[in-house]
Order: sequence, then C-alpha cells, then structure tokens
Amino acid sequence: MFDFDRPVDRRGTHCAKWDMMEATYGVPAEDGIPMWVADMDFPAPPAVNAALMEAARHGVHGYFGDERDYHEAIIGWMARRHGWEVEPEWISTTHGLVAATALCVQAFSHPGEGVILFTPVYHAFARVIRANARVVVESRLMAEDGRYRMDLDALEARLTGRERMVIWCSPHNPGGRVWEREELAALAEFCARNDLLLISDEVHHDLVFPPHRHLPMPLAAPEIRNRLVMLTSASKSFNIAGGHVGNAIIPDRRLRTRFRAALAAAGSSPNHLGVLMTTAAYSQGDEWIDALVPYLAENAKVFDEGVNAIPGLQSMPLEATYLAWVDFEGTGMSSREFTARVEREARIAANHGSTFGAGGETFLRFNLATPRARVREAVARLAAAFADLQ
Repeated sequence: MFDFDRPVDRRGTHCAKWDMMEATYGVPAEDGIPMWVADMDFPAPPAVNAALMEAARHGVHGYFGDERDYHEAIIGWMARRHGWEVEPEWISTTHGLVAATALCVQAFSHPGEGVILFTPVYHAFARVIRANARVVVESRLMAEDGRYRMDLDALEARLTGRERMVIWCSPHNPGGRVWEREELAALAEFCARNDLLLISDEVHHDLVFPPHRHLPMPLAAPEIRNRLVMLTSASKSFNIAGGHVGNAIIPDRRLRTRFRAALAAAGSSPNHLGVLMTTAAYSQGDEWIDALVPYLAENAKVFDEGVNAIPGLQSMPLEATYLAWVDFEGTGMSSREFTARVEREARIAANHGSTFGAGGETFLRFNLATPRARVREAVARLAAAFADLQ
C-alpha cells in the first residue's frame, strides 16, 4: 500500500539533510548519501498531505485556534498505541521538542544548576542546557552485550545537590535501546530519592521493532507523576518535523503551571499547519506506521549485516528508531581518520559521535530511513572505504 522503495529527490527543496550536506560535511549532494539529519526520505502519510492540500485550497493561513480535535487525536493515539490515558488539560503545545526541552530547563532550574544527561545522547539536549547557562552533568552509559545500561550508583556518588533534573531519552537516541520496566522504575526511584525532576523525551516511541515494546514512563512508574514531564511529538513517527509541533504532557498541575508560565514568557504559539498535520497523522496514520516499522527493521538488518562484516566496525543492534550507531574503535584509527574515510571515500554524511557526549567519541550515527537501495549502496561504499582492513 505504501511504497517506501520509491526514491524522492529532495535536492533543491530547502531540505537540511540534502541541501546542507556539502556545507556541513564536504559531501556533495550530486553523489553523496546523507545519513545525518533525523528525518526520513519518505513522503508523509496520505492523510497528512491531504490535510495540507485542503488547507491550501481554503487559502487562508491565520492563527490556529480550538485545539479540541487536535487533543482528541493525541489522546486517541496514546490510548490505542501505548495504553496511556491522557487528559486534555495535561497537554501544552510547543514549537517542537527542542524548544520544549529548553522551556523545561528555563521553567524548572536556575542558571548554574545541573541537568543530568545519560550520554551518549541526542546532541540538542546539551546545546540548550548550556545555552541557558545551566551545567551539563554527564552520566556515561555502559555497553554490555551490545546494549546500553545506566550506572545509577556511580551517578549518585557524584551528585553535589546542585542538580535539578534529568533529561531522559526513551527509546534511546542514538543507541536504539528500548528501556525495560525495571530500568525505568529504577530511574524514577532515583529521581524521587534525589529530588530530581524527570523530563522524558519519548519522540521515537512509535518506531519500535518487535519483540521489543515501548513503555511510557507514567505506566512504568505512576508514582512519579508529581515530578514528570512527558515530551511527545508526531514529528519522527510521520516525518513531519518541518511542522515544528510537539507536546509537553504534564499530569501534575503545579508543574504544568510553571511550564505554561515559561511558555507564555517565550511568546510561543502553535504552527497552524503543523497542528493540522499532527491531527491527521494521529487520527489516520495507524496503517502507515504499521507498514513503516517492518520496513525500517529490514533496513536495519541489511545495514547491520553489511557493516558488521567489515573488520573493525560494529553496529549496535537497533531495538527502536531508524538511527544506527556504529563503533569504529576496532579499526584502531583516530576519529579524524575513520570519519575522513566515511566522508571523503564513501561520500556519506553521518553524525559525528563526539557531539553526543561522553562515550560517543569512536562512533558515527547513520540515518537508515531511506529507500533500501540507498542503504545497500551505503554499505557497499563503507566496505570499499575500509577494504584494506579485510
């Protein structure tokens, strides 16, 4: 029903992933493969594009109002896809989730206070923490049997009392971990014991590969609702990141009031077209997601089998997301050397692991949400670029 193998030429469309690749990585769009920015090379679901076409036919693009349909779509999606019952008054709409993260930092901490990250992790978190004059407190994830795990004991021993919150990524980007109930409960208990707010970014929660199942933090640890902010968006699930719409879902009234005060201070309001896209996606996107996830899982299988056959390279098994995390430590090369081979010889643009914080120095992150033929081509290019190791 949905043809994810059909290539779409995104060059010259003001597409960050394609049109900024040469300026950022020196990889020309003419024959390069962009595997960095976390959006997909697939058209959005038909219902999403139909909603935009209807808006264009109407022809008036003013301020958005009356969020009832939008809230009902969110509530319905979370209930039927994740078993999580959300009340409409819990929802605050933001101009994307990076903006929501910054608002959380502003609302719930003060300059000079600490914000905990489990690294390596999505690079925008550290950027907004530092931009708001807070201190990044890194707790390095430990790799065991190809999976990341937290070391909460080591982190607790380092706490100074100046830490105010944890920004958490579930499922994990870039490691692709789907955290288990026991891990989520342990983190919740850790936050309660140390009087920390928990900001749970669950933007990749729809892109989970069986037999793994995502568990929303409110279901894993309902007792933490008085110190929990949930960040969700349809952006990654349905490839509508350009709509810049996200949601802070906050069950606790006290926290919700503080967050909305920061939102008002920022003068932010929803993107009209982004809200329309999100409403359509959450209302009519089930079949599209159900077709997309196995396609992404097969892309990951193709990529991992090819990359792991190259001596010195190891791709962390993906449980969720479309972002492969490849370790080049086994090559014995410096990050400068293996990155140059990927960019100059393979002509692939991938995110540099060091930008994800401690523990990412020997890695590159590859976006697999592209037609499978392009994934196969990327594997072939990597094999040729490191052929001398074979």
